[in-house]
Amino acid sequence: MTWSEMQPLLEQACWDTLYMVGWSTLIAVVAGLPLGILLVLTDRGGLLQNTVVNKLIGQVVNIARSMPFIILMVALMGLTRWITGTTIGREAAIVPLAIGAIPFFARLVETSVREVDGGLVEAVQSMGGNTWTVVRKVLVPESLPSLISSTTTTIVTILGYSAITGAVGAGGLGDIAIRYGYQRFETELMWITVGILAVVISIIQFAGDYAARRLHRRGGRSGVAPRLRLLKLKPSPSQAS
Repeated sequence: MTWSEMQPLLEQACWDTLYMVGWSTLIAVVAGLPLGILLVLTDRGGLLQNTVVNKLIGQVVNIARSMPFIILMVALMGLTRWITGTTIGREAAIVPLAIGAIPFFARLVETSVREVDGGLVEAVQSMGGNTWTVVRKVLVPESLPSLISSTTTTIVTILGYSAITGAVGAGGLGDIAIRYGYQRFETELMWITVGILAVVISIIQFAGDYAARRLHRRGGRSGVAPRLRLLKLKPSPSQAS
């Protein structure tokens, strides 16, 4: 196969992969962020402590995470057909990609949010802040650098999943590698596909690490947290007297 024959195939496959990964990442972040925060809030000692809800959500997340993606993809074919009207193509692939990534990202969010200084939460509460205020002013801004790193990891994982969806005709680089590289013995095309995936992953990882480092240098905070720290250090009127 000549380059003139490979080029249109690779261009379409790259766009299909970026389309699937982009929409799946957006859905995973939108659904996984509140789910991960809820796991922290409902845990023992959390602001919304509820052991039953916490264990229920935790079990669902654990089961979804432990299931191999190719099995999850097959198991969700009925749901995929109901949502998209088909089980083939890039739109159909977004459903299992997003559902598979949501629990993965939720656990990463949970880990990131747990690293936030509990003293900041107590300071906001002492100033009359409710749970929503704590989440919006402290938990999310303080954990933002870590959340960006978690999002980067999720994107790379979804990109790997998207290659698997090529096995069921979802399109993308995985489909090209299987249909041409493996089934038609076009070894050169398969290695070009591998090289493109490696470059894309490297760019995503570099961009995510760079953004996380920049936010970390700036403190990764909204401006409220530093003021809260200063407030905690100031002596009360009774202590000053």
